[in-house]
Amino acid sequence: MARIRAVLDTNVLVSGWLFGGNPRIILELALNGQIEGTTSPQLLSELSDVLLKKFSFSTARVRAVESKLKSRFKVVRPKSSITILRDIADNRVLEAAVAGSCHFIITGDKELLALKKFRKILIIPPEDFLKKE
Repeated sequence: MARIRAVLDTNVLVSGWLFGGNPRIILELALNGQIEGTTSPQLLSELSDVLLKKFSFSTARVRAVESKLKSRFKVVRPKSSITILRDIADNRVLEAAVAGSCHFIITGDKELLALKKFRKILIIPPEDFLKKE
C-alpha cells in the first residue's frame, strides 16, 4: 500500500516541535518516514517566521529546523493558486496538499477544519488522524 501523504499545518509543526502530544507523534511519523510529510517553500517560510517572531528561535535554530524538514519531507512547488479561504496562509496549505497529491491536511486551524474535505483531501485535527493510523 502507498504511504500516506499529508501536509502538517504550521500549527501542528510548531506544537509538535515545542509542546509534544499528538502533534509530536505525527511529526515523528513524518520525520521517520512512516508517513510522507509534504510542505512547500511558502509553508516553510511561514514556519520560520512563527519560530523567529513568536518563539524567539535563533536564526541558526530556525535553519536547523528547516533543514531537517527539507531533508525528510517532500517539498512541492504549487503551480496553481487557490483563493477559497479568507486567510491567505490557509490557501497556501491547500495548494501544497493538492500539489503533493496528499491524502490529509492535519491542522488545528478552525477555518481549514470547517472545510472537512478539499478535492478528496481530508482535513482533520491531529487526534482524528491518529485514530485513522
